[in-house]
Amino acid sequence: MIGLRVEHLRKTFNLSKKQRKIERTDVRRKIAVDDVSFEAKPGEIFGLLGPNGAGKTTALRCIATLIKPDSGDVFVGEHSAVKDSAMVRKNIAFLTNEMKLEDHFTPNYLFTYFARLHGVDEADIEPRKAVLFERFGVDKFREVKVADLSTGMKQKVSIAVSLVHDPDTIIFDEPTNGLDVLTARTVTDYLQAMAQAGKTVIMSTHILHVAQKLCDRIGIIIGGKIKALDTIENIRAISPNEDMEALFFKLVEESEAPDYA
Repeated sequence: MIGLRVEHLRKTFNLSKKQRKIERTDVRRKIAVDDVSFEAKPGEIFGLLGPNGAGKTTALRCIATLIKPDSGDVFVGEHSAVKDSAMVRKNIAFLTNEMKLEDHFTPNYLFTYFARLHGVDEADIEPRKAVLFERFGVDKFREVKVADLSTGMKQKVSIAVSLVHDPDTIIFDEPTNGLDVLTARTVTDYLQAMAQAGKTVIMSTHILHVAQKLCDRIGIIIGGKIKALDTIENIRAISPNEDMEALFFKLVEESEAPDYA
């Protein structure tokens, strides 16, 4: 199993005229991720915790090689996301709620299609499919078109598809967002099982109790910057007279508005 290392990640975006009007600013570039560094180890769940708009998704997209950082790098094992993105993609799974499956295909077809796309051996596709479909309760729906699936089942199919190649590193962006309690429990149980199997698991969330329940270590990101990075217990010790929720909101309130360039 291999770990993941993020080094001094920085990403800025151009603001459109409409965006500048909404944010009441004349500056043209916004810093979404500002010098973010952390390490995620095999066998643990690392959580990127922060309010909406804090930079979590942008950081994860850089890690997953979907967008290039302005500076900094990400290493999956010894492979650089900037210099060797193809090799990084072979070793990771990335799931976001924005992932949309084609409505007119079935889970059975999609799993086989993406398995072949990832270069999975033909002999391994059906056994792998059987394990994941059983785990997420997809079996009974394997020949049902995506358009006819419930929101929760679509999420389960998306997870199964994202894991076709049995990657060592799993990256989930807000994995329980918008899910019913039972589906969310299925997802979180699986993440814990993957960590116990020695895989590296990284997840983002804005829900404090999810981070407290699942994560071995967390990085609190606000305004694109890491404000705290440690275990839940050690972060709580920063202000022992306050509970974790109070400390989190205190960090949010103390942070300045996002920087611009």
